[in-house]
Amino acid sequence: MTDQGLTHAALPPSLIGRTVLPSDARYPQVRHGFAHRGAPAAVIFPESARETAAALAYARARGAVVSVRSGGHGLSGRSTNDGGVVVDVSRLDGVTVLDRARRLVRIGAGARWGKVAQDLAAHGLAVSSGDSGDVGVGGLVTAGGMGWFARRDGLTIDRVTAVELVLADGTFVRADAEHHPDLLWAVLGAGGYFGIVTAVELEASEAGEVVFANLVFDAGDAAPLVEEWGAVLAAAPRELTSLLTLRPAAPGRPAVAHVAAVYAGDRPDSAERVLTPLLGLGPLLHQEAVLAPYQALVPVSGAPHHGRGLGVTRSGLLDRLSAHTARALAEGLASGQVLMGQLRSLGGAVNDIDESATAYSHRVQNFQLLSATAPERERFLDAHWARLAPEVNGMYLSFDTRRSPEVLAEAFPEPALSRLRALKARYDPENVFGHDFPLR
Repeated sequence: MTDQGLTHAALPPSLIGRTVLPSDARYPQVRHGFAHRGAPAAVIFPESARETAAALAYARARGAVVSVRSGGHGLSGRSTNDGGVVVDVSRLDGVTVLDRARRLVRIGAGARWGKVAQDLAAHGLAVSSGDSGDVGVGGLVTAGGMGWFARRDGLTIDRVTAVELVLADGTFVRADAEHHPDLLWAVLGAGGYFGIVTAVELEASEAGEVVFANLVFDAGDAAPLVEEWGAVLAAAPRELTSLLTLRPAAPGRPAVAHVAAVYAGDRPDSAERVLTPLLGLGPLLHQEAVLAPYQALVPVSGAPHHGRGLGVTRSGLLDRLSAHTARALAEGLASGQVLMGQLRSLGGAVNDIDESATAYSHRVQNFQLLSATAPERERFLDAHWARLAPEVNGMYLSFDTRRSPEVLAEAFPEPALSRLRALKARYDPENVFGHDFPLR
């Protein structure tokens, strides 16, 4: 499908006023994702499940590739395309507390997690939801969700009790423990292959103030810093979750390691004892620690996406953070070819869940690893990743730009992959969703 001859007059009446075409002034603001550029023939903004089904039917009738977008933050680049249709669910952004006593909430798939945090804070609730308030709900809850409370509360998907979605044939379905439980299982980790999620229900946590630490280190000698960070997190109570970002030297600036950490214990006065080991990771350039409500950690910027991020990424999960991995990361950073390395702490409550409970079945690993660079340096990134690969055990699909079939086996190890393929044949036999990464 291309935009040749496509006009608003050719749209179904329900989608007029909901669709942005390349000829429209708004098109440059909606065509791209956060990290990847796109040139879709149409971007449709449904405002209900019925309109979502109409948008899908329109795209299918034209033989168009379909991409689904909630926040557009997926590093894999699957929220836009060239020449196809983007179904953008960002207007499905309602946040409702269904049962305060049970902490049960319903959230539209197009809501940004920053908005969710603000709305739930008024009810004394919070949901662990990634590290950026601009991330969309739908993308996160169909992949996993490694949030600031991951080690305390688990992944975001571990709190989901029901999903509402439009299937490939336009059918609207609610999947929960009693209705389509197999579909609920599949959506929690592989939802992008099965339909367009329009809303989710999940169990929130009681909100309280947390201690947020922001530390910046000189990473000229990055290997021991990385290894020690891993050792601190391995020994830390599960109330501590941390993110380590490495960036190479730049003119006028040394290589740096940025450590963000959240202590979400019941007693904030215990934070100093838990956070102090992080101060000894290396030469400290900056430090601050603040007591803050959760919503302050995930503000929404509202900035439009221009596809100017690091366009090539590799993602993997680690059982442990070894000296070999630390050295390989440090050497990639020192080369200047790897433009970002990042580690997230997992374990804790994430690993309390049985591996068969969700399509995301990685429940023994303790760290998530990401390496990123510019597209013209992909060949070097592959060589760098080959050094890391022997200790990688699985991967988080939304953080990886690879499309090779073997990557599916890393993301969904057996028996999950066979189960997903059987469900794919039942719910999306024509492969409407996941076209660029066939599950069949």
